[in-house]
Amino acid sequence: MCGFVGIANYNQDITNKQDLLNDMNRLLKYRGPDSEGYLSTEHCLLGHRRLAILDVQNGLQPMSYTYKGKTYRIAYNGEIYNMNFIKKDLITLGFSFTTMCDTEVILASYIAYQEKCVERFEGIFAFIIDDGEKAFVARDQLGVKPLYYHIDDHNLIVASEMKCILKYMGKAVVDEEGMKELLGLGPSVTPGHTIYKGIKSLRPAHYMYFKDKEDIHCYWKLENQEHKENLEETIIKVKELVVDSIQRQLLSDVPVSTMLSGGLDSSIITAIASQFIQPLSTFSITYEDQKKYFKAYDYQTTMDDVYIKDMCDTYPTSHHEVELKLVDLIENLEESMRARDMPAMADIDSSFLLFSGEIRKTHKVCLSGECADEIFGGYPWFYKEELYSQPYFPWMRDLDAKIDLLHDDIKKLNVKDYILQRYQETLDEIDTTDHIKRMIYLNVQWFMQTLLARADSQTMRSSIEVRVPFASTKILQYLYNMPEEFIFAGNEEKGILRRAFEDYLPYSITHRKKNPYPKTHNPIYTDLIQQKLKDSLSDETNILYSFFDREKLYEFIESKGASFSAPWYGQLMTGPQLMAYFYQIYLWGKIYNIELEFSDK
Repeated sequence: MCGFVGIANYNQDITNKQDLLNDMNRLLKYRGPDSEGYLSTEHCLLGHRRLAILDVQNGLQPMSYTYKGKTYRIAYNGEIYNMNFIKKDLITLGFSFTTMCDTEVILASYIAYQEKCVERFEGIFAFIIDDGEKAFVARDQLGVKPLYYHIDDHNLIVASEMKCILKYMGKAVVDEEGMKELLGLGPSVTPGHTIYKGIKSLRPAHYMYFKDKEDIHCYWKLENQEHKENLEETIIKVKELVVDSIQRQLLSDVPVSTMLSGGLDSSIITAIASQFIQPLSTFSITYEDQKKYFKAYDYQTTMDDVYIKDMCDTYPTSHHEVELKLVDLIENLEESMRARDMPAMADIDSSFLLFSGEIRKTHKVCLSGECADEIFGGYPWFYKEELYSQPYFPWMRDLDAKIDLLHDDIKKLNVKDYILQRYQETLDEIDTTDHIKRMIYLNVQWFMQTLLARADSQTMRSSIEVRVPFASTKILQYLYNMPEEFIFAGNEEKGILRRAFEDYLPYSITHRKKNPYPKTHNPIYTDLIQQKLKDSLSDETNILYSFFDREKLYEFIESKGASFSAPWYGQLMTGPQLMAYFYQIYLWGKIYNIELEFSDK
């Protein structure tokens, strides 16, 4: 895993931008602490930061490949898990290789197959290739790896993180659309968009050619197919697909570990990984005095520790529990926001950043159970009609209450209509009325992207590579056409996944109700974040005053977040988490010197 930047202009010499590109690239040092590289021509400047995982000695980037007298250059972030199969085919076509890394395979694949190369890749990737005449930019099918871009005056600027493009632009402007994204849809964003004026995100499963303008195409999408297998055959097939994906993602020249929560998804990954790695290192997260203050509620019914012990008793893992301090959780709200370049999931982000930092002390690679819920139907909005039938995103609650908090200037932007519009646009991309398929598509395009952005930003900030075996096009395509009664076999969420791995896991875990990523229940945290937010209000330049009604903002803080009772987003953003989100918005406005652009001002 790495980070890269690129500037391309095929109409004029841009070598005078080299120093700027170098500065942009150095903002990504933590994404690639192992090496820094540059490769520049008159029309394309590439920079790269490397976290060495495969062919540690020889896989330096940016990389070039000369074929029949023409030189191609690449800067790339990701892993291609089927690289050896692709490489074998390329060798039969006459290509030769000087490294054992997947970067060279991607470059040769593009030379051989042009844009069709991306259809062959199984993995997680984002890259730019320059052939001297044009740029080819692509992103993996499910959007595991980020890719942002900006176009001005025939210049294409691409980067792994938005901060690099903000450096190029010299300012951070949020226009009316950006405000509606942040305050209406946040922390999610519309596919292909960002909250910043002039910065776009290349959508998952898309590639772009650039010569003097963008030419974007979708290269993969879900297909409606007949599901022919019976239940028992389906169980076997699911097991095969999941095991194969996990096994492929163990490919590494450095030690691999797993995150273990005691939930179904991480336990499956740990069970399979431990068949190939012994002893396997596993990591779990908890909070200061969690046992003392834990309170079960609808979404989080149990603590993780008992289930983690059941897994560790079953498989020979070397387990490490990471306990986070409340003060550290709050102090890292700023760092986690900087990692994401926007306010996002507050202490759910900062805790993951701290957790990743502990893993990094001994490991560069870690496998996570992320994405299983979006594909296998783990969330309540897959099976609760009152959620999946509402006329907007099912992970949002009480839009009217949210709108009521906003400043009058923001209310004039018709935020609610914007949310409904984006929801309908996504539904219009789906050629089915089947509600399960709709939920899968919505989750993959929206909710999963928010969590993947969290995973990438926080782990890369800590210089580790997180891999997500459930984010597999093969698994997703198979589940997409599966009958609803199979998906919820046994009348349980993710029932088909439970059935497929019931022989691998302790009974307690196989039938454990889904619990989300853990949050702190300690009331001291609520008091600490409330005070931070109160202190920020003494700053009259606080961007919160531009976004929210002042009196309602005070009431919200005085109530410790209780005045807004429904989750702002998903299942976790209530009370102290929502206060932490507002505090991140304050920090973001101040640190990024945000300029708000209204059309009538």
